Amino acid sequence: MRVFNGIDEVRAAVGEHLGYSDWQVVTQEDINAFAALTGDDQWIHTDPERAKDGPFGTAIAHGLLTLSLGPRHAKQVYKIDGLKASVNYGYDKIRFPSPVPVDSKIRVGAVVSSVTEVKGGVQIAITFTWEAEGAAKPACVADMLIRALA
Repeated sequence: MRVFNGIDEVRAAVGEHLGYSDWQVVTQEDINAFAALTGDDQWIHTDPERAKDGPFGTAIAHGLLTLSLGPRHAKQVYKIDGLKASVNYGYDKIRFPSPVPVDSKIRVGAVVSSVTEVKGGVQIAITFTWEAEGAAKPACVADMLIRALA
């Protein structure tokens, strides 16, 4: 895990790959729980028997389920100490280039993309790239925006 001691160290790391999280298996139970919570119960996610005849040959995770695992995975990759506070300000450029089949192992890699001054602090952009083990393309790519008060 990469530990930053303040904004200056984050600023110095722009363009740097910070590493990867551990692999996490995305189970049908995870998919069903996400569907129940969000109301997105499309059969391609929640009906494994029907999904066998679908475009991917199996049930797949919701793209937003993959994205929502960002905080869990990020905690394994980096930490920023020395801040008064920080908040998730949102995401830019969210893409889902390939599906995450049920029971796939996924992990995230992170790159510090930018650090810009904003009123009261800085905005840090970190590009997360989720990969499913063995897949040719990333499962999700998103730029997370963090507002940090130094």
